[in-house]
Amino acid sequence: MPHNRGTGPVVLSLEKVTAEFDGFKALNGVNLQLRRGEIHFLIGPSGAGKTTMLDVMCGKLKPAQGRIIYPDGREHRIVKIGGSRIYKSPVVSGLTVADNLLLALHPNRGIFAALIVKSDKETRRRLADILETTGLKEHALRRAGGLPPGQRKRLEIGMALAQEPQVLLLDEPVAGMSGAEAEKTGELLVRISGQRAVLAAERDMEFVRRFAGRVTIMHEGRLLLDGTMEEVWRNALAAVAIRGESARAEG
Repeated sequence: MPHNRGTGPVVLSLEKVTAEFDGFKALNGVNLQLRRGEIHFLIGPSGAGKTTMLDVMCGKLKPAQGRIIYPDGREHRIVKIGGSRIYKSPVVSGLTVADNLLLALHPNRGIFAALIVKSDKETRRRLADILETTGLKEHALRRAGGLPPGQRKRLEIGMALAQEPQVLLLDEPVAGMSGAEAEKTGELLVRISGQRAVLAAERDMEFVRRFAGRVTIMHEGRLLLDGTMEEVWRNALAAVAIRGESARAEG
């Protein structure tokens, strides 16, 4: 079932972006635009450049060539979750779900100030909204370290939402989850995509089929195909790439 394919304004553009590691081109002249309201998946075999693409977008990795354009000039509103980096404030396992969200809502405060100082009305409202959006309201007082993978991922996404990003980047967001947990995570991405672009690198092709609005296939640092899941699946070259990735995920 296809979901949001963005028709809103462009919130991030890559123009002829190249990224290199010791002479190896992990990205090779990539052009890509992300739009508000979009759920967009990057797929392809290991080493295709998917994670490198996310790292370039969020500023972790500087491209060797090309431009990254943020139309509103606010690069810090690009938030990445997963892989080697979550964002400014990773989940603290010993704190409750609510306390982790309070830390994310006040990223410039220390733990003591964020948790002890009385929250204002707006902070309480935003905390309640995030708990409701992520489906974690009933788990607000549970320690984060005891959450199953799906709930912990939704907490990470909630902490990212506290930063009010225009672009949310995710690296294999449903890795290690049961089918039910993955479904809840996908439903969350649908709910939050209306106000931002969501871009995920993913190996689970069933999850991609279920929730993608737009799919880009990568191979050897290049973009091979771009379109809806149905459009790329009908292409023989895309089918080979997708099925190869499915075999790796199942093996």
